[in-house]
Amino acid sequence: MSKLTGKIAVITGGTTGIGLATAQHYQQEGATVVVTGRNPVTLESARAALGPNVTVVASDTTSLDDLHSLSEFLQEKFGRIDILFANAGIAQFAPVEAVTEAFYDNQFNTNVKGLFFTVQKLLPLISKGGSVILNASIVSVKGMATTSVYAATKAAVRSFGRTLATELAPRGIRVNTISPGPIATPIYDKLGMPKEVLDQFAAGMAQGVALKRFGQPEEIAKVALFFGSDDSSYVTGTELFVDGGLASL
Repeated sequence: MSKLTGKIAVITGGTTGIGLATAQHYQQEGATVVVTGRNPVTLESARAALGPNVTVVASDTTSLDDLHSLSEFLQEKFGRIDILFANAGIAQFAPVEAVTEAFYDNQFNTNVKGLFFTVQKLLPLISKGGSVILNASIVSVKGMATTSVYAATKAAVRSFGRTLATELAPRGIRVNTISPGPIATPIYDKLGMPKEVLDQFAAGMAQGVALKRFGQPEEIAKVALFFGSDDSSYVTGTELFVDGGLASL
């Protein structure tokens, strides 16, 4: 039997990158998959990539109204969920002098507020034995220049991973955190850098990794599969660095 047969999985930010790769892995392992996103173009591309058995929902994690509507939709369509991968997030880098209030608020609203209220609003639907997976980042422990705001948002996610694991354990719900290193996803294309600058940035980042390369979305998806499946039935409150050794070596 496949690892996720009979399970219902919701992946926020599931239309590109890590979220899309995870949706594909979950489908392959028998899950009924729901992905959310806010970009009409990527919503349609995800629907095409994942096929007719996926449920694609336009939902913005920064909007509590959208999250409430998502919860109502899931309740009506499925009655429960077994896996929640709170994956939606953004990354913007700037030196401290260049940070504006809008820059700060945009990242905290998505990466912190959006993630927290995603869990809160969908929690009543998560069945006993369910799994909540949070997507953080190794920047929260590395102190990299120009990442002050982004790193702080991901440090908050790490904290949520521990406190929510404690709070939800009596309900039989596990909470674990994935902290990726540099992963080859479209998020880097959204930094607004010229291509030559982006290529130089990526090359420098890869040199700091013990394995001397970027990771692939599929390599994060495999960890999300582990945390979502019963293979991790005795694992909660854990943060797993999937970073080619960057945070430790």
